[in-house]
Amino acid sequence: MQPNSRDVNKDTNRALFLDRDGVINVQLVGDYVKCIEEFTFREDFLKSIPFIAQKFQHIIVVTNQQGIAKGICTQENVDFVHEYLCKTLDDKGLHIDKVYVCPHLAGGGCHCRKPETGMALQAQHDFPFLDLRASVMVGDSASDMVFGRRCGMETVFIGKITPENEQEVQKNSDHIVSSLYDYIKNC
Repeated sequence: MQPNSRDVNKDTNRALFLDRDGVINVQLVGDYVKCIEEFTFREDFLKSIPFIAQKFQHIIVVTNQQGIAKGICTQENVDFVHEYLCKTLDDKGLHIDKVYVCPHLAGGGCHCRKPETGMALQAQHDFPFLDLRASVMVGDSASDMVFGRRCGMETVFIGKITPENEQEVQKNSDHIVSSLYDYIKNC
């Protein structure tokens, strides 16, 4: 039997925070998703949708998109991709509460760019009932894990461990798995 969101009494204070590139969609190595034609859902993410819908009432996307500040794409381009993302997932039975974007450059001192906590604090402001300490952050980078840890969330790393990120990932990850599906089906 497929999981159904009506089958489980979900904790309304808990949210699933998701990084976008590399978690929801295939990451374009050395490039940025600039239009919907470049946006491809990861198969493990699509396979995870019934389990996410069953276990989480609130889904929030938090994504660094410095391609905007670099002039590679516009905020409007990114917004259009997110409209497509949300509509497609709604059609598949998974509602995204909100997508938060940091458009600033790395190293710019921005409080909203992960690993800083600005996007989580904004989500908590927009949804005051959310309990960050009861929430889960899924990402594919060390900065995602540091972000989640700073917010007191359970952290799930689904990326590749490299010599450059190994120490931070090991230190800040509660779970290291090969895919979102591997985590979500058993959480």
